Parts: sequence; C-alpha cells; structure tokens
Amino acid sequence: MKNRFTLKSAMQVSLLVALCALSSISETFAQEEKQFNFSVALNSDQFFGFYPTFQGSYGFSEKTALTFYGIHWGGGTGANWGNWTEFGLGANFEPTEGLSINPQIGVLSGSLLSSGAAGPSVFGEGIVPNLTINLLKEKVEGQFYFGYYAPLRDEAPTNPQGTTLSYIHYWLSLGYRTSEFFSFGAHFEHLINSGGSNIESSTDLYQWLGPYVQFSKPGGGPFARFSFGTDLVEGNDSFFKLTTGFSF
Repeated sequence: MKNRFTLKSAMQVSLLVALCALSSISETFAQEEKQFNFSVALNSDQFFGFYPTFQGSYGFSEKTALTFYGIHWGGGTGANWGNWTEFGLGANFEPTEGLSINPQIGVLSGSLLSSGAAGPSVFGEGIVPNLTINLLKEKVEGQFYFGYYAPLRDEAPTNPQGTTLSYIHYWLSLGYRTSEFFSFGAHFEHLINSGGSNIESSTDLYQWLGPYVQFSKPGGGPFARFSFGTDLVEGNDSFFKLTTGFSF
C-alpha cells in the first residue's frame, strides 16, 4: 500500500508541475504576443504605383518599443529603379496616451539614388533617416511623416546626364473619428527632388492636397483608406491613393 501511495503521490506532483509549467509557458507566450505587433498594407497611387509595406514592433515597456519596417517599392514604378527596396529599424516612444513618436533609419537598395536609375542595382545605395508621429484619440486621429532619402554610393554614368539623386518626402493627415469603424479628414503630401551630384536646384515632383475616408474594424484588424484631391504642382492635375491592410 505504501508503494502504491508513493507512486500515486509522485504522479499527482508530476502532473501538478506539468500544469504549472504549461501555465507559465502560456503566460509567457501571451506576454510576448502582447509585446509584439505587426501590420501589413497594400498601397497604390499614380506616382509610385503599387507598393506593399510592413511594420512591426516589440515592446520593452509600456512606453518604449523596438520598431522595424519595409517597403517593396519594386512592386510599382520602383521596378524600374533596380527593384528599389527599403528596410529600416528604429524606436517608438509614447510620451502620453494616444501619441507615439517613432524615429527610424532605413537602408535603400536599388539604383534610383545611386545613379538616377541609370546604373546597376546595388545593395546599400542610400539611406533614409525618417520620423513618424501618430495621434490616436477617441475622436481625433492624425499622422506626420518626414523622410530624407540620401545616396550613399555613386554609380552614376560619367556622361553629362549622369547623376545621383536625393529626395525629401513628407505628409500630414488629420481626421475626425465618428466611431471606431469610420473616420474622415484631410491629407497633404509633398515629394521633392532635393538634389544630386549633377542637380543644380530642387524640384517639386508632386504636392497633393485633399480629403480621405477610412473604414476600420473596431478593436483592430483590417482597414481601408482612400485619399484623393488636387496636385498643387503646376502642370499636374489630381491625385488618388488607396491603402488597405491588416494589423495583427
């Protein structure tokens, strides 16, 4: 009887330990899942064409997180720029509820910056320090982005037209949330060819201004946004931009 009691007790203790271990593992996975966020988006506009993007973060505390992102510019006109690709890392800070500040630095690969799309496609052709500020309150939403695209390599042809290129790209959107499902607002976006090894002055490529509407699943998940309006650059007509994506 003593041996049976000992064996039974040992089995009960082992089962209890296993259940505690499984509970601990599940809690760890739940914490990691809560700390890790990831989203993908499909974008289309008449300048860049079709370009998928992704962004992710891993939180170290309630206020700070490591961030990473990528843009597959080669899905659209970037295919003509040596399958242009952007990948970067950064950090996200939340100084107050509903406001996040995310400085990042990206690396460009392709041929646009290093040769004006006239030379070979190379890794590390450029660098893009950038800043994103997001605002999300109960009734208000907004985003500010600024990025400077600078060449790191000079692969430009030696002919008179050969040059490297650099760009300034920024936008600002501000909207009203009627509910978690629907919001609308205004979007302004500006792209500037800011110079290069054989560029004497900067040039406005587009300057978009117009409204947007957005539909989102309450609580997170899929969303869709459509922006449209006028192009303020002389000689241009209008703009349209469609984005749809999913947050995990």
